[in-house]
Amino acid sequence: MSLDTKEFALKAVRLLNEKKAVDVILLEIGPISVIADYFLICHGNSKIQTKALSDHILESLPDEEYSLLRMEGYRDASWILVDFGTLVIHIFIPEERSFYNLERLWGGARVIDLQYLSAAP
Repeated sequence: MSLDTKEFALKAVRLLNEKKAVDVILLEIGPISVIADYFLICHGNSKIQTKALSDHILESLPDEEYSLLRMEGYRDASWILVDFGTLVIHIFIPEERSFYNLERLWGGARVIDLQYLSAAP
């Protein structure tokens, strides 16, 4: 079963929520950039948690259609970038997230409402 890009991104959101990612934000950047269709930004409370979040993503997302292109920052774990091409996931520790502030940098992107996901079983 193949997922469209938005469904793929929402599945990643659910997976991050399963591992208690903090302040998960999904930005639709496709209309303003050729880098990707979506940026998924979150943080963990420690480097151990950021690694656990990225591990869970890699173990759980289907890779038939959206294979991992690259992953950076895993060793240091203060900012882990998981790149699936159309979806780029940024997993930070709080200090790094605050410093780089990707939400402000990509302020022209549409923020996808994720409130309904937290209410879903």
